Amino acid sequence: MKNTAFLKFHEAFGAKIVPFAGYNMPVLFEGVNAEHETVRTTVGVFDVSHMGEVWVKGPKAFDLVQKVTSNDVAALTDGKIQYSCFPNKDGGIVDDLLVYRINAETYLLVINASNIDKDWNWINDQNDLGAELYNASDEISQLAVQGPKALATLQKLTETDLTTIPYYTFKKIDFAGVKDVIMSGTGYTGEKNSFEIYFNNADADKIWTAVFEAGAEFGIKPIGLAARDTLRLEMGFCLYGNDINDTTSPIEAGLGWITKFVPGNEFINRAYLEKQKNEGVTKKLKGFELIDKGVPRQHYEICDAAGNVIGEVTSGTMSPSLKRPVGMGYVKSEFSDLGSEIYIKVREKLLKAKIVKTPFYKG
Repeated sequence: MKNTAFLKFHEAFGAKIVPFAGYNMPVLFEGVNAEHETVRTTVGVFDVSHMGEVWVKGPKAFDLVQKVTSNDVAALTDGKIQYSCFPNKDGGIVDDLLVYRINAETYLLVINASNIDKDWNWINDQNDLGAELYNASDEISQLAVQGPKALATLQKLTETDLTTIPYYTFKKIDFAGVKDVIMSGTGYTGEKNSFEIYFNNADADKIWTAVFEAGAEFGIKPIGLAARDTLRLEMGFCLYGNDINDTTSPIEAGLGWITKFVPGNEFINRAYLEKQKNEGVTKKLKGFELIDKGVPRQHYEICDAAGNVIGEVTSGTMSPSLKRPVGMGYVKSEFSDLGSEIYIKVREKLLKAKIVKTPFYKG
């Protein structure tokens, strides 16, 4: 198992450490609900250094990224970020990712920790264009500083006006005395004016200490993986391995908005996915709320009123913010309209639920 540069800090805060995606990672500190509430009301810090970072460079960088990702990279300008996915050749998704355009010949791909090796091999296998590839995953640390007081916390540590880094943009800045830190207006919690910070492992101690000192007046706290999951689910964000995988298409997953069938965007398996978009799919990923008492969990069956199986739960929880059970799952298309009545099978009992619009949490 690998350790991030922050393991000693997690242990000092009393974290419960678990194996995750090849790393020893903090799953809990004081408890899911308390940590969740910290992010929604003040500011929390996630160690997301286990995520992967791949550089694509050179004259053919754009061509390769356009080929392997579903979104339209041509729409990016320097300092902009896209959410995207790697379509496979069988209608599924290799991974979902963020694409950062540094300049016309330099892109940073931020990928899921559990898929680093798979993604690296996939990108290399598709690179018949001669783009330069470099896997920097083991060299880069990353913190996600999220919540209403994230901006005020981080602004203390840089002369750059962080309000000039809106959602899905980034800048290289001097931060906490460290040069060329990537400050990214992104995050997995849905909190506005929150940031993800990329820097070399050697600067990890300095930046962690500075961030926690800056956020002390706001009650800043470290946040574990468990609360990260409840926060992202309240926003209806997909989690690879739960809601999307090698067998689910972006069209089925409601990710048509990152699957751009525009001229010049000849990404892998475009024709198949475009056919799905035009002709429709047999199942769709939808959000739902339980009406009956209970908590939905991954792999629970979704049924109709007669008990016939019509789908499966992919993610579910008792929403800490909303105080009600919510989830996502694939259902047959005829049951996917908003307001449709479905049932979640929990210990042989059918619990009534209804299809609702995501995000569940509106802020």
